[in-house]
Amino acid sequence: MKGNISLYPFYFQFTVFSDYGPLRYLFFTLCLLIYLTIIFVNVVIILAVCLEKSLHQPMYIFICCLCCNSLYGSVGFFPRFLMDIVSDTHFISRQACFTQAYMVFTYLGHELTLLTVMAYDRFVAICQPLHYHSKMTMRRVKLLILISLVYPAVLIGSSTRNLNSLKLCGENLHRIFCTGWPLAQLSCEEDNTQRNIAGQIIVMITVLFSMSVVLYTYLRILLVCRRSSSEVRGKAFQTCLPHIVTFVNYCISVLCEFSLSRYDPDEANTVVIVVLSLEYLIIPPINNPLVYGLTLPRIRGVIFRRLKIHTQFFL
Repeated sequence: MKGNISLYPFYFQFTVFSDYGPLRYLFFTLCLLIYLTIIFVNVVIILAVCLEKSLHQPMYIFICCLCCNSLYGSVGFFPRFLMDIVSDTHFISRQACFTQAYMVFTYLGHELTLLTVMAYDRFVAICQPLHYHSKMTMRRVKLLILISLVYPAVLIGSSTRNLNSLKLCGENLHRIFCTGWPLAQLSCEEDNTQRNIAGQIIVMITVLFSMSVVLYTYLRILLVCRRSSSEVRGKAFQTCLPHIVTFVNYCISVLCEFSLSRYDPDEANTVVIVVLSLEYLIIPPINNPLVYGLTLPRIRGVIFRRLKIHTQFFL
């Protein structure tokens, strides 16, 4: 036993937060601006794709889903985080903690599966252009989106339910939000190690499979581009570059989360924990819409055209 603490604590306490006095209101303002920026840039892309009929194509629909997922992940993290910055106490109920953990990790899972689907879409478009419209029908697009959303939700939901049933000998979380591994480390069950290892193996297999699919598709795209004209290579590069940037950024995010889970909670540096935690909750939701909005001419053209129309209307 790790102590005479309730095996099913009703609350957990975040131990990373410190009392910075008046500076916490500055931190709150900065984080609120980041949150509002995430909402704004993602909503702009979503509205551009939804309102412009010429963008009702697989690639842009997947981008729209990616932006919706960024909003979903931000909602799971920022409201609670902003409250904790200005609060004197940092307790979170058990139910709210497991809900937050589920939302954050389904956000990461959806990001991975959507990037995998987007890589397949680019593969068919560039390597099999004559069959693109027959393969990427709206029915198949809807099916791929459904699978990319349901699979992580079911997998992580099952893991979260098992985690919620554990007997926990502790209530202190050395994090700025709830995640699965720190909660699992509070378990008092001696045979829990094998269960954690099995869960990690399933997650790693899923991640490695998706990453292998992405790397394979882009290797095939590279080989096709080498034998194509400069015009084809330019168009392929233009549509693939945002996805490559997004995918690399996601890999960095996964690396940050994996590195963070390796730290001993009692020995980990607070600054390291905060930086690694915030990377995959702030950078991708801002990076993705900016990369797609600025790099893809059709999305950029729609945004600028609609901004011009609204500006003329108000003037």
